Amino acid sequence: MDRITWLQEMRRGCEEQYDLESPLYDEEGGVYSNIAHQQFLQEFLSLVPEKSRILDAPCGTGRYLPFLLEKGHSVVGIDQAQGMLARAKAKFPIVRFEKVGLQEISYHELFDGAICMDAIENVPPEEWALVLSNFHRALKPHGYFYFTVETIEMAYENEIQQAFERAQQAGLPVVYGEWPDQGPYHFHPTTQQVREWTQQAGFEIVKDGNGEIWYYHILVRKV
Repeated sequence: MDRITWLQEMRRGCEEQYDLESPLYDEEGGVYSNIAHQQFLQEFLSLVPEKSRILDAPCGTGRYLPFLLEKGHSVVGIDQAQGMLARAKAKFPIVRFEKVGLQEISYHELFDGAICMDAIENVPPEEWALVLSNFHRALKPHGYFYFTVETIEMAYENEIQQAFERAQQAGLPVVYGEWPDQGPYHFHPTTQQVREWTQQAGFEIVKDGNGEIWYYHILVRKV
């Protein structure tokens, strides 16, 4: 199987799995008690103007929406998994939701800020530039973007190595850092890759750092 076809299958698998997980997502996987998540989100909220328009992408079941709405911001939530969107819509009927994947974001200078929480590791390395460019275009000049990613340094590197070896033995067209065989597809970049790709997309880093579990946090500004 060629890599393009394989990645298309991986993406469909992600969408299907998150649809299946949506009924229990809030209880089992919707949030982590991570102080760094809270600190970086509050930092982001302190930087965007009052009554901003915020993009929550992907929004999942809406776990982070209360933090945005309680500050008086208007929010657009997008997700490629219909099951996640259905639950988010039921909880937050005043919010505008759209079934859109990160790779298909097409807004133009519409948002003062954007967040991408615990999700961009589902994007393969070939599509990081596209996704970051989409967020950059969606933001107004000098808009802020906060996202988290499970980097190699923050994840279980030995297990990532084992997953890579298993995939190679199975004849899959993987690159190092991909974890395709347990749960939805994940790609774990290095922290340095994330920093470089983000800057190449036209962002400047405002603040970054590691959380208590798995995640590298990065808050950037459109330049």
